[in-house]
Amino acid sequence: MSLLEFTDLRVSFKQDGGLVEAVKGVSFRVEKGEVVALVGESGSGKSVTALSSVNLLSDNAVIGGSILYEGRELAGASENVLRKIRGNDVSFIFQEPMTSLNPLHTIEKQLAEILLVHQGVTGAKARERILYLLDRVGIHNAEERLGAYPHQLSGGQRQRVMIAMALANAPKLLIADEPTTALDVTIQAQILDLLMDIKRDEGMSMLFITHDLNIVRKFADRVCVMKDGEIVEAGKTAEIFDAPSHPYTKLLLEAEATGRPIPVPQNAKVVAETTDLRIWFPIQRGFLRRTAGYVKAVNAATFSVREGETVGVVGESGSGKTTLALAMMRLISSQGPVVVMGQDVQGWNNRALRGLRADMQIVFQDPYGSLSPRMTIAQIIAEGLGVHGLGDHASKEEAVIEIMHEVGLDPDTRHRYPHEFSGGQRQRVAIARAMILRPRLVVLDEPTSALDMTVQVQIVDLLRDLQVKHKLAYLFISHDLRVVRALSHKVMVMKRGGVVEAGEADAIFDAPQHPYTKALVAAAFDLTVEEGAGV
Repeated sequence: MSLLEFTDLRVSFKQDGGLVEAVKGVSFRVEKGEVVALVGESGSGKSVTALSSVNLLSDNAVIGGSILYEGRELAGASENVLRKIRGNDVSFIFQEPMTSLNPLHTIEKQLAEILLVHQGVTGAKARERILYLLDRVGIHNAEERLGAYPHQLSGGQRQRVMIAMALANAPKLLIADEPTTALDVTIQAQILDLLMDIKRDEGMSMLFITHDLNIVRKFADRVCVMKDGEIVEAGKTAEIFDAPSHPYTKLLLEAEATGRPIPVPQNAKVVAETTDLRIWFPIQRGFLRRTAGYVKAVNAATFSVREGETVGVVGESGSGKTTLALAMMRLISSQGPVVVMGQDVQGWNNRALRGLRADMQIVFQDPYGSLSPRMTIAQIIAEGLGVHGLGDHASKEEAVIEIMHEVGLDPDTRHRYPHEFSGGQRQRVAIARAMILRPRLVVLDEPTSALDMTVQVQIVDLLRDLQVKHKLAYLFISHDLRVVRALSHKVMVMKRGGVVEAGEADAIFDAPQHPYTKALVAAAFDLTVEEGAGV
């Protein structure tokens, strides 16, 4: 008997008086102790399929077909039956932890609630279990993090907390929806090794949803390839990778960001630079909130970026990558010079900075969370023009149409809303919003991590083309070293707030010097880590 078996699964959503089909006759099974990977582009139906297993879909969903869990039919099962299975037998790790964690509760309280509800464990035993779980998923100084709220953790740390919550009750089946998207390659490898250890030790099965085929190749026993709500190919992992039969599977396997950026002229102007930049956050304790120490988020960072140049910033979650970028954008306080186009803007007030803001733009990691659901695409893209008082209504409309053409979007869709677009299209909207102001410096904060491989390649090509056309300076933050290599001229490697290595991209990737850099490169490109190169 299979642990989980879908037979002719069909999922539709009621919309505008009709039904929109999301999953169309999907059939596959997950055996005990097995890892099955669901792969495919955004919108292919992977997550909908997984969520339907214990009916975590929205109220307008209509589920047809059969879903058997240990021989019990779950399609159409009562809420009481499903509630006993959710969290106990079947646990989930979702892609975006900020939408899954309660922003009003501490990490300890959220983990303790799970242990209380499902196991009745409280007090010292619960705290001991929580510390064990946090330590096991790679949270450093776990005891100091218990009182932290989700917004006080990095994206990778939040994802690790989500994984700890999912593993708290030792489930029989773990459904992981892009569980390592926000993690750097070394932590990613640790988390996946952890999941595999638990799978082996406890016989746990996994339904693994991902766009990272390198992970699938290493860890999945079988693969189901989905496209447009259907499984177009399924089989053992080795067979699918070695001899794919469907054209779409071949396309997925061939999709990888390649090539190198166009060389930067020697006389290219410096757009932004800093020397020994520091960002320290005080640790305040006691009734009087006295400063007991500092969190050294960034400690003595030095770099410059020129016209047409990309500086890649890599390192583990919480290493200070995003904090450094925000300080260069003058969005958080820092110590040390922040020189933008020849002017040291450190200490400038908001009024003085406003004239400079159009020249400094940012594209965020999550295209779902960074776009207002209440605004049309045209309004989102043109918002910056309005803020800076650039142009009248007609000229704004013309600029929106022009930039949508430039980023590969159909201008006829400009009056639609974000939810009507795929993840890749939303990221193009976010890029258009930044580029419409014709900036000089663009911070790209994990702009491809939430995207499937085929869309990643498209976005990298788009960013490369825009950079050449407009001589843009990029500060490119990513944990995906393959994408960093394809896009970056220089690379800066950060660990726990410090820059451990920096230099030309080819030198960093071909001959890394620092043990941590060696470990990152080895993990990203499936190399053997030299003795002593651990993290």
